[in-house]
Amino acid sequence: MPPAIPRATYRLQLSADFDFAKAADIIPYLQALGITHLYASPFMKARHGSTHGYDIVDHTRLNPELGGEKGFERLSRALKAHDLGLILDFVPNHVGVHFADNPRWLDVLEWGEASPYAVSFDIDWEQLPYRARGGVLIPILGSAYGEALEAGEIELRYDPDEGSFSCWYFEHRLPIAPERYGEILRVIVKHAEADNSESGRRMLELGSRYRGLRHPNRKEAPAFKAELRGIEGSADIIARGVSAYGAGPGRTAQTLALHHLLERQHYKLGHWRLASSDINYRRFFDINTLAGLRVEDAGTFEAIHRLVKRLVAEDKLQGIRLDHIDGLRDPAQYCQRLRRLIREAQGKHTAPLYVVIEKILGEGEQVPAFSGVHGTTGYEWMNAITQVLIEANGLRSLDEIWRQISNTPPRLDPVLKQAKRRVLETLLTSEFIVLSRLLARIANGHYSTRDYSADSLRQALELYILHFPVYRTYITVPGPTAHDRALIDRTIELARADWFAADDGIFDFLRDTITMDLLKPGRPAHSALRVRRFALKLQQFTGPVMAKSLEDTGFYRYHRLLALNEVGGNPASNGLSIPAFHAMMSARNEQWPHGMTATATHDTKRGEDARARLVALTEIADEWAAIVGRWKVLNAQHLFITGEMRAPSVTAEYMVYQSLLGAWPVTGHDPTFLERFQAYALKAAREGKQETSWLNPNAAYEAGLRDFIARVLDPSISGEFLSALDAVAQRLALLGALNSLSQLSLKATLPGVPDFYQGTELWDFSLVDPDNRRPVNFAAREELLAMIERPDWGGLAEKWRSGEVKFAWTRYLLKLRNELADVFTHGDYRPLDVTGRDRNHVIAFARRRGRDAAITVAARSFAPFTQDGRTWPRAEQFEGSIDLRGLRLEGAQARSGEISLSSLFVHFPAAVLKARSEAPTKRIRQRASA
Repeated sequence: MPPAIPRATYRLQLSADFDFAKAADIIPYLQALGITHLYASPFMKARHGSTHGYDIVDHTRLNPELGGEKGFERLSRALKAHDLGLILDFVPNHVGVHFADNPRWLDVLEWGEASPYAVSFDIDWEQLPYRARGGVLIPILGSAYGEALEAGEIELRYDPDEGSFSCWYFEHRLPIAPERYGEILRVIVKHAEADNSESGRRMLELGSRYRGLRHPNRKEAPAFKAELRGIEGSADIIARGVSAYGAGPGRTAQTLALHHLLERQHYKLGHWRLASSDINYRRFFDINTLAGLRVEDAGTFEAIHRLVKRLVAEDKLQGIRLDHIDGLRDPAQYCQRLRRLIREAQGKHTAPLYVVIEKILGEGEQVPAFSGVHGTTGYEWMNAITQVLIEANGLRSLDEIWRQISNTPPRLDPVLKQAKRRVLETLLTSEFIVLSRLLARIANGHYSTRDYSADSLRQALELYILHFPVYRTYITVPGPTAHDRALIDRTIELARADWFAADDGIFDFLRDTITMDLLKPGRPAHSALRVRRFALKLQQFTGPVMAKSLEDTGFYRYHRLLALNEVGGNPASNGLSIPAFHAMMSARNEQWPHGMTATATHDTKRGEDARARLVALTEIADEWAAIVGRWKVLNAQHLFITGEMRAPSVTAEYMVYQSLLGAWPVTGHDPTFLERFQAYALKAAREGKQETSWLNPNAAYEAGLRDFIARVLDPSISGEFLSALDAVAQRLALLGALNSLSQLSLKATLPGVPDFYQGTELWDFSLVDPDNRRPVNFAAREELLAMIERPDWGGLAEKWRSGEVKFAWTRYLLKLRNELADVFTHGDYRPLDVTGRDRNHVIAFARRRGRDAAITVAARSFAPFTQDGRTWPRAEQFEGSIDLRGLRLEGAQARSGEISLSSLFVHFPAAVLKARSEAPTKRIRQRASA
């Protein structure tokens, strides 16, 4: 059986091209590598052709494109045969909508609030302006509604197998409310001139039988549809008569008929750009085709977890990764319900199920203590490893370079604030309007607060969001925790300080609404329902605002050092000292020893080894300004300049140079590189939302950007630049390789569960998604695994560019983790003292459990040992020793007391060795998370 707490996980991105069967084929390889748990991307039924699985349309079914039940059963057998567990990336926050593949969403469109599934979606039914009845905005049109209608792009169709009517806009199905069927039948029969036929009379009689509003209702509709379906000749009459609704050029009457029919539905069709200002259902961030789920509703929770419960009960699922936990209304309640469901599924054989949450933490923020959760997916530890490997002194030079290039101070806060303002004004305007209106209604509900104008409240709320420093609070109906209250108070004071109008208590009112203190006994009576709705809904909003502003905007504007622009990271970080790093890991070992430690995921902005290369820029920072200056001169001829537009912009050009160094193929020509890099640069430019954007693409700028990249990467016209680029890239590649080996050593031995993203056992220089989802050559990796059973470390170090040294080191570390499973799963964490000249270049610690132990020694800042990246370091260059007091190394290096760095760093400057503790360790107290 696989261990309850994984020793190492391996993330696979499943798709139609890499399905359950192909995943089953590589299970023997993963076991031989040392992996204990397969960590799979979402595998519930997703939208057709999905490459990621997050657009689930049916949580109750396995994805047929991955092989369905039969394919999953094969994978499950392979996992059991090799004692591997399965962790599912589960998506409780949202589902795929629109198109024609989500039956629950289609039911909501057909029946509106009367649908039993309406409660599952977070829809503000009364928010649509200028409309007599409630409805949900459907922003799917590629042009204005009137243009699409008059062009005949919206069609009314009849499904003879269902007996139902729907409008279609290309691949999008829009069910017609059955209460309109009688009207439709009258128009169609008349237009088909079938009034006097037997079939026509029966159709008219059927339509007239259901009179009054809301008829046929939900109970009557199945019989109505069945009878219509059963009328002989009805399909032919409808086929002839449906042209009465055939909108198109020159068909004014038919266009009006279809328009009037659409206006009487439970939805309103609109241009896709309307979503930013008018959408009235909660989305996943700003993605219109992903609608938020109300998992706080017990029926919805039960429905979407039915398959999970079954898989747990059948012992086919050993862990769950919870996607976007911050999108839920009440994550604490959700985790309690999930824990109860798991226990029910397990029955008498109750055992801890491994559960981690996708949670992005702000600097200094603590992981919320949710029931049954073992920790996060590890973004915070990925960034801690990056920061401790950085040469902090080099950041000062990079600060000055960025100051000169951007003509702004190297501070992130103003960039983030501007990005938040842009997001509120464009991408998430509709959600912000809903909250602002709700706040105004609360204020207007009592005479003591009714003079706070809607506009003043909107501005005050905007300032609060602009200054809110993390993703969200976790307020529940009883009120905020002391931590959340302090966070809200600090944010209110920052917002108040930014306010130039008269205060008159408006920020006190806002604070008391957010904390729900407004509902305390003795306070003026306000609507408890609205206050709670506002406070809880605001929490679901601040997360998407932060994500879109920082990760998807700020990271593409602030280019001081791209290695720091990573999910969960702080681009303005000043690095992390070794003592601070040890303190962080000691605390982690006591609080969250079993969360994941990631260095690459499907969401990271670049490959883990590309990031390690860019870390090395801090080691050659004094040269970097001159290097960039020369490159700008060489490439000035390739810029596209017209009027005030420059493509790429000055800051984007700087981003291009860093990104090229991170991803540059130093082992030879890659024919796909130009196209991949152009796609990356275009995405980066649109995400930055300055010269161009997804909402409003600037074709001229984008063409100039593509041409610039094509020209600077063309050897026939940019040979001097490419020669200079390759020379720097080779140096950074060597320094980056050494950083990568240290990064890997830390990930595999620190407290936590090391997670390996698919393919990263060899060098990973990928760019942002979708580049990081390219196919992995597992056959080559299987062959390599067979060749390195007894690795020649010296030979591997000599050919480090191949990545085989990383592969062999990964295998060695995972083998050690399995041999010392108790040490790495439950052992303590003890920093080791380093003495000598190079002590500040070395991170050393021990993991101990009883008398078993392991020591990790990883170097950093390698420029002094490599001629600034020109030669592989030699062991004798490192001066210093590790204090092994209380520990004795095993094997050929058996000794206690001290050990020199030169004896550890024989082939490369990282070492992880078995040891024995001379005195048994005391069991440390750890958070109970199961």
